[in-house]
Amino acid sequence: MKKSLLLLLVLCFSLQLTSCKSDVKKSTKKVQKTAAFSLNNAKNNINWTAYKTTDKIAVKGKFKKITITKNGDGNSVKEALNNAEFSIPVSSIFTSDTSRDFKIRKFFFGVMDHTELLSGILVLENDSMGYAAITMNAITEKLPFSYTISDNTFSLNTLMNLDNWNAKGAVNSLNTACKELHKAADGISKTWNEVAIQITSVFQ
Repeated sequence: MKKSLLLLLVLCFSLQLTSCKSDVKKSTKKVQKTAAFSLNNAKNNINWTAYKTTDKIAVKGKFKKITITKNGDGNSVKEALNNAEFSIPVSSIFTSDTSRDFKIRKFFFGVMDHTELLSGILVLENDSMGYAAITMNAITEKLPFSYTISDNTFSLNTLMNLDNWNAKGAVNSLNTACKELHKAADGISKTWNEVAIQITSVFQ
């Protein structure tokens, strides 16, 4: 009888411990909250326009990949964009011309210092203006831009002066590689140091 009572007490004590452990596990579980707007889930398009020849003929392209490395979530489109950090692999460049893509990667980005990736942070200063702190050629400089937000779509436009990133040598390198293709009727070969950038992010 005493043994049965002892076994019963041990069993009850064990059940209590198991119950307590279960309660502890349940109480320590974290509830993950999903932001209303996330750049990781948005459709992001990064288009650019470079220029060649003294006639300033446009050459259009884009980057097919962007990674949001920090932030990028918020309760509004503006909040999700502000202070978002990103990186763009230069290997994702695309112009619909594989030969041109190869030359840009090798003779432009390839001669820069540590530029396998373009990285930066977006800062929205007010409801229409901001800047991107872009790191390229081991130099970080501010790139001012104008932007609009319409419904769930963010649109950015800016003009990048490559000289601000000490990229004159890279521009000359690309121009040498494309010398004949960058000649106009005047016989002068030219690659411009300006690049127009258009970015859109459409949130789901």
